[in-house]
Amino acid sequence: MITRIVKMSFLPEKVESFIHLFEKHRQAISSVEGCRSLKLLRGNSSSLFFTVSEWEDEKYLENYRHSELFNTVWSNTKIFFNAKPEAWTTHQVE
Repeated sequence: MITRIVKMSFLPEKVESFIHLFEKHRQAISSVEGCRSLKLLRGNSSSLFFTVSEWEDEKYLENYRHSELFNTVWSNTKIFFNAKPEAWTTHQVE
């Protein structure tokens, strides 16, 4: 299993639009084959967010990242950014 963490910072006036967009697509993303969980976390500022998703393995994450759903969600999300997003794919240490 892998965990994907994406850090995103938004224009303050676009935060509510982002939250609405995330909620609109949350169920569809969570239902993608190989996705075990999806969380939205707010950072220490009102415009800083993290998505944390767990995937069966990188193959499933890559399938999602090349899907129409991802393209739709990402193209509508990135217009709200006020900084470049950062992403990490992590593996649990046994």
